[in-house]
Amino acid sequence: MLAIDPAEPGGPEVLVPVQRPVPQPGPGEVLIHVAAAGVNRPEVLQRKGLYPPPPGAPSILGLEVSGEVVAVGPDGPEELLGQPVCALVAGGGYAQYAVAPAGQCLPVPPALTMVEAAAMPETLFTVWTNLFERGFAAEGDTVLVHGGTSGIGTMAIALCNLFGITVIVTAGSPEKVAAARGIGADHAIDYKAEDFVERVKEITGGKGVAVVLDMIGGDYVARNLQCLADDGRHVSIAVQGGAQATVPIFEIMRRRLTLTGSTLRPRDTVFKSMVADELHRTVWPHVEAGRLKPVIDSTFPFAEAPAAHARMESGEHVGKIVLAILGEGE
Repeated sequence: MLAIDPAEPGGPEVLVPVQRPVPQPGPGEVLIHVAAAGVNRPEVLQRKGLYPPPPGAPSILGLEVSGEVVAVGPDGPEELLGQPVCALVAGGGYAQYAVAPAGQCLPVPPALTMVEAAAMPETLFTVWTNLFERGFAAEGDTVLVHGGTSGIGTMAIALCNLFGITVIVTAGSPEKVAAARGIGADHAIDYKAEDFVERVKEITGGKGVAVVLDMIGGDYVARNLQCLADDGRHVSIAVQGGAQATVPIFEIMRRRLTLTGSTLRPRDTVFKSMVADELHRTVWPHVEAGRLKPVIDSTFPFAEAPAAHARMESGEHVGKIVLAILGEGE
């Protein structure tokens, strides 16, 4: 099969399809004939040599796929054979075939295209586990999400709209602010032109937000805490602006704030399968009804993976970038 499995770290130009053996599904796993694969920032970091795959994961890039189940491993669910699915994987997605734990697969309903389905798992699992499970966001809350036009940000906006949560986002230009508002953000702040702390206070009448979903880290953390209401929750999911932060401990005590966070990729199959079950029950009915779709920025042919990564690194995208793989070299 064709796969993108760079021998050395480097720029987008290392993303060249090469021949690799078709992987074989193990116990409880399925083999997916990949139609499309989502492009995510961790894959950019892995390409640069900054984010090695977890133990046991393939070196082939790619954390989410859509396609048809064409084989089932020992003790795997035979009923999935021939079914269209999307799946969260620990690696291996940029390929014509990928192995996924059966528990991390979700069915692709007629309401989704395969490109849309490939753009769902990584952001959906991440936003659900962090904003809703760790951050306890609930109907009637107001939340602040940084990176409002990213894949994570656009998924957070969509889920907040579905579950009755007021969502404030930050973005880096007037155009991105307009785009965020256009896809459903209740409020969007141009962080380059405005002080987001002051704007959040204005928007919330001085009360603050229940949850901040942060992918910046660094000096944003202390500023985020100023945006939180009493008993608020700060959830970190990335450290694009720095892995260290100085925080006011007594303020955290006085206002009963919670600082938490998580990374998804290293979590085990049992955890990810539990999340998939919860998503199937709580979110998937909205997907099946056509009420939840990912925002697709652009789709690239498999051979143009370098351009897909360049698009992500430009920071100009709004929503998800997807590689269309089915049919390549077949």
